Amino acid sequence: MRISDAHQVMWHQIFPEPDRRGTTLQSQLRVCFVDAVLDGRLMAGMRLPSSRELADMLSISRNTVVLVYEKLTEDGYLENRPRNGYYVSDQYLRHVRDASAAKPVMQERDSHRVNWNARMSALPDAMKWLDKPSDWQRYRYPFLYGQFDPSLFPIADWRECSRQALDVSAIRGWAPDAIDNDNASLVDQLIRRVLPRRGIAAKREEVLLTVGAQQALYLVGELLVPPGSTVAVEDPGYMDARNIFLRRGAKLQGLGLDHDGVLPDPAVLASSQTVYCTPSHQCPTGITLNTERRLALLAWAREHDGILIEDDYDAEMQYVGKPSPALKAIDHDQRVIYIGSLSKTLSPGLRIGYIVAPAEVITQLRVLRRLMIRHPATNNQLAAALFISHGHYDRFLHVMREELAKRASILIEAVRRYLPEMQFVAPDGGSALWGTFTEDVDTRLLRKVASEQGILIESGEAFFLSPQGQFNCVRLGFSSIPAERIESGIRELAILAAPMLRRRALTA
Repeated sequence: MRISDAHQVMWHQIFPEPDRRGTTLQSQLRVCFVDAVLDGRLMAGMRLPSSRELADMLSISRNTVVLVYEKLTEDGYLENRPRNGYYVSDQYLRHVRDASAAKPVMQERDSHRVNWNARMSALPDAMKWLDKPSDWQRYRYPFLYGQFDPSLFPIADWRECSRQALDVSAIRGWAPDAIDNDNASLVDQLIRRVLPRRGIAAKREEVLLTVGAQQALYLVGELLVPPGSTVAVEDPGYMDARNIFLRRGAKLQGLGLDHDGVLPDPAVLASSQTVYCTPSHQCPTGITLNTERRLALLAWAREHDGILIEDDYDAEMQYVGKPSPALKAIDHDQRVIYIGSLSKTLSPGLRIGYIVAPAEVITQLRVLRRLMIRHPATNNQLAAALFISHGHYDRFLHVMREELAKRASILIEAVRRYLPEMQFVAPDGGSALWGTFTEDVDTRLLRKVASEQGILIESGEAFFLSPQGQFNCVRLGFSSIPAERIESGIRELAILAAPMLRRRALTA
């Protein structure tokens, strides 16, 4: 029997037009059904459209509907009445009603409410953040740093490794609570395949896996940066590292930069116990620290009993010349705490980072990590280990380097052509270009105007240590914008910047 027009409207509300670019059609159909059952829009005993009727209504395969109906029947949501069709299961809905029968607890009267503002520890006022729209992917020109480009990600290879990680034998290995252990296969791949490219030789007891480099920084800050101590940081530099140290109650001192990287200012270093730096591709400028200054930082640490926290930012993405070895690789005194990440290379959502440090430090960091999360998700660790061991990681790095080199070349040429007023150093690696205008060009205003026209850029004030910041710098990321859109995006950005530059010329 054909569905009436009135019933078609009802079923379309429950099962809307599927998103062909989203998850699988089976998954979408199942979620719609479960939502309708749990929300009370589908009542016990209701007859569902036949598989043919629903398939015609949604313009999808009948087999898709049949598979969903069969699986929902197995799970108890539906019952299949022979020769009569599928019905919403009364037994399952009774179970749902029983589970939700408890009455909600009444809210406390206002006079007995906790004053949470008085109870919570205040965060330091000096913290800064770099925000981006959550829907950045809908913008035409997303010049954002460190974002995921699905067109470059080897989805089939990662899916296969994830599938292998979900085999029955593999699940027995990672499903139990590992308490404070790490996946041995991923640690082994890091030691054998990843760290040697940075010149680092490490033992298993010297490696700790983390939920991205951010957690690694937090753990290191908790263990090695006591309240009241002084940390020297790059200025401009990575603001979340500064935020972590500020939360610990540390004092921050800035180290300036030039074309050879961070300046090891003796006056600043003399009063510091710790130095945090990003020597491979400095955040946010992308500059690589030269060998002479690397040796100067190591000499400071040795002579003043200091510690170096090396955040190996974008180290794998070197496309001009040979990459410099990590500070950790030339550290003969075990004074460098090394932080690396697979998330920066593969995908920000993967959240796999790691720390390389002396074994006694790793032992204490492991205890801290256990107090926070016990251990990172071991299924992701195993999938990443398989991805590396099968050669997919090396292949992906090769593809990414070639693509980023191409995008960097297009971006540099476009900036030189359309924004000649912007000063910059051409990057030899990484995925962003740092630029500086004259002091009377406010990139905060440019960022706002550009965003309204579908262009996302990052103004640079949050990277500076001083509360006021510096308002004439901009970072243009190119990891998430297709190569063919870069030139037109910079051309349109230059049109928006023209009135600001014109005002400066008239003033001069």
